[in-house]
Amino acid sequence: MKSKRAILGPNVGCLKCVRLAKNIMLFFEKCDDPKACTVMLRGGSKDVLNEIERNLLDAMQVVRNVVYEPKLLPGGGATEMAVAMGLREAGHKVTEGLQKGPFLAVGEAMEVIPRTLAQNCGVSVIRIVTQLRAKHAAAAAASEDSLVKNKCNWGINGITGELANMEDLGIWEPMSVKTQTIKTAIESACMIIRIDDIVSGSKKA
Repeated sequence: MKSKRAILGPNVGCLKCVRLAKNIMLFFEKCDDPKACTVMLRGGSKDVLNEIERNLLDAMQVVRNVVYEPKLLPGGGATEMAVAMGLREAGHKVTEGLQKGPFLAVGEAMEVIPRTLAQNCGVSVIRIVTQLRAKHAAAAAASEDSLVKNKCNWGINGITGELANMEDLGIWEPMSVKTQTIKTAIESACMIIRIDDIVSGSKKA
């Protein structure tokens, strides 16, 4: 008579048979050095289940990006505000008007993220964004080197709507995702600017 360990294998610690709704599931638990695992999702409806699956896949992709490129940036609009401040400062150093425009335009567009966070929290958007801009400006002004600015991790708390240090809250975003987002936004804006006319193929009645 073989033992349970010999039947299940040397690495399986526990085998459970569970009935879920109309299905019978076998769970291999407490395995030694498992090489793969299965995530079972349950929801009240198909729409809820699809949303849970999408969120799980997004979370797994974030972990993958961090593993391949282990660089993080503060969230809560802190990174966007820092980039906006840097672009605005670089734009003011440009003397020619046409070359100054893109710096100021992209810098203003980067503030959409903190502005949207403040708006979703129901707080005064102008007051919170102004305070956040002042925080980053004070950190940049305190820098001894004009080329290397002091780090400012202050952003907007998405729950309370108040300013908070993202390092203390532990809110970080992958640098690869943030970089790709900015690149895609700028490329899309450049593509729209290149459109000089629209030709419609429909016939007028």
